[in-house]
Amino acid sequence: MALKGLKVIEMAGLAPSPFCGMLLADLGARIIRVDRPNTNTFPTDRFTRGKEALSVDLRDVRGQSIFRKLCASSDVIIDSFRPGVMEKLNLGPADVLAVSPRLIYARMSGFGQTGPFSGKAGHDINFLALSGVLSMLGPQDGKPTPPLNLLGDFGGGLLCAFGILAVRYFLLCRLCLQLQHMGVNLPPASIRL
Repeated sequence: MALKGLKVIEMAGLAPSPFCGMLLADLGARIIRVDRPNTNTFPTDRFTRGKEALSVDLRDVRGQSIFRKLCASSDVIIDSFRPGVMEKLNLGPADVLAVSPRLIYARMSGFGQTGPFSGKAGHDINFLALSGVLSMLGPQDGKPTPPLNLLGDFGGGLLCAFGILAVRYFLLCRLCLQLQHMGVNLPPASIRL
């Protein structure tokens, strides 16, 4: 398997993050999904193929300590929270760099890390509409037809997995041992599909 030995922390979330993690797992990476306590979605989530799960309360100091220890032995974090969430928990890129300077911190958010919409919740239909993709779905002379699947979310997860692999390749080729921050904004990802 191409990614055997790559250890990835996936922050549990909606479609883009789990899809990204599943793609990496399919290539041989070890994926550890971090869930909130008292959530039992892992057995029914279709994106858990090839993954392990760990329930950690990141709002608790002990949970943050467990997470930092996990970061120290990992290669990648997939963070799909809104901007600022991990920073409020003292687990943002700057915080985990102190523990593991070679970690790839991959962030996915609906509307990027900065800008007027960065703090807004995003949904697949929004990404498709804003990117213009929705206007291409359905009859040419009629109203757009929303897709049956999460087109924008899957595009974002795919692009994030691609970005992680590109950064990993760069790190291996250059033998650079510093954090490479990478982000994915989902509406532009929808255009690529």
